[in-house]
Amino acid sequence: MTTLEELEATISARKNADPESSWTAKLLSKGPEKTAEKFGEEAIEAIVEAVKGDRAALTREAADVLYHLLVMLASRDVALIDVLAELEQRQGTSGIAEKSAR
Repeated sequence: MTTLEELEATISARKNADPESSWTAKLLSKGPEKTAEKFGEEAIEAIVEAVKGDRAALTREAADVLYHLLVMLASRDVALIDVLAELEQRQGTSGIAEKSAR
């Protein structure tokens, strides 16, 4: 099991936890809109660090982005394996070709 799969399992396990005992449960209890908002905030923070060029800060923010992406996916019952399958399906296809096929 990969780190992302383990994190997804932890997030799933905390879906029904007491929001006062778990940050993940607290986020999920606020609904998909809030999880999407939080993901966006973390993405912006990662962008800022990428522009600044601080590798350590970007690494930390990227970890936050991945965590909040998984929380957002969980809020809409989208499994990581489905996202990975989509990526696998796209392998070997030019990004330009893939975008024009949408």
